[in-house]
Amino acid sequence: MKKLIGAAAVGALLIALTGCAGGGDGGEAGGDGGDLIVGFSQVGAESGWRTANTKSIQSAFEDAGIELKFSDAQGKQENQIKAIRSYIQQQVDVIAFSPVVESGWDTVLKEAKEAGIPVVLTDRSVDSEDDSLYESFLGSDFIVEGERAGDWVNTEFADADQVNIVELQGTTGAAPANDRAEGFRNIVTDPKFEIVASQTGDFTRAGGKQVMEAFLQSNPDIDLVYAHNDDMGLGAIEAIEAAGKVPGTDIKIVTVDAVKDGMTALSEGKINFIVECSPLLGPQLVEIAEAVAAGETVEKRIVTEEGTFTQEEAIEALPDRQY
Repeated sequence: MKKLIGAAAVGALLIALTGCAGGGDGGEAGGDGGDLIVGFSQVGAESGWRTANTKSIQSAFEDAGIELKFSDAQGKQENQIKAIRSYIQQQVDVIAFSPVVESGWDTVLKEAKEAGIPVVLTDRSVDSEDDSLYESFLGSDFIVEGERAGDWVNTEFADADQVNIVELQGTTGAAPANDRAEGFRNIVTDPKFEIVASQTGDFTRAGGKQVMEAFLQSNPDIDLVYAHNDDMGLGAIEAIEAAGKVPGTDIKIVTVDAVKDGMTALSEGKINFIVECSPLLGPQLVEIAEAVAAGETVEKRIVTEEGTFTQEEAIEALPDRQY
């Protein structure tokens, strides 16, 4: 996976990830972390991916012996801003967070900068024009993920005359929702493809089911569901089956994430294709936090390496899937 290249504090260490979005404080643990304190604000627990991401981060900091002050924003930007300000007041050494949405962060990030506290973005980016407000952004390339989904659609429907697509978008304003939509549209350009409906399901299974139920009522001839994450795709499966149709056959489904539940549905043929987005960012985040706390320079953009899965590949990968 991606090598985090820094100076003496990081050296040439290779951090390997398998595969790519709880609460309570992660207390202090024994190890080599010394007195380093990191404040981390998580988006929430909206999906299986996010739960795995939280577990990876908390476990990695515990293993490193670094005190982690953890907060769950429950999907609300105001909660995240409040948490970041609390970390500033507590004078933590590093602040890391996965932004609920892309915009509206400049004020609080400037406060962190004025306090001399480096900030690291994980999983999601911000749209600030001043990139000096954060040290590094660790995460996937969401546009590429959307493009990979689009590549599969072009191939799968190469011989079709007309393809009606419905899109289950992620949380409105969130980087993965914006970028996965953009990437998909970059590739799926043939006039025969029509996105007949697009609506947010907030990255949740319940949201995906509810929105898909409405799509099925208003659009009887749906050929493909493009879901911005597995959980919404799994919700769509429930709605499709309740409507008496066969997911993966009557209506094909492509999703993003590759969490275990999604991979299981793919192995069963209910999902047709999954673009991977690994949540196991904890070890890399530890290395970045240690480096920036030591005043070292790290790469501004660190992209995790991921792939894609067909049904056969999902069957092969599932026994060793960590999340």
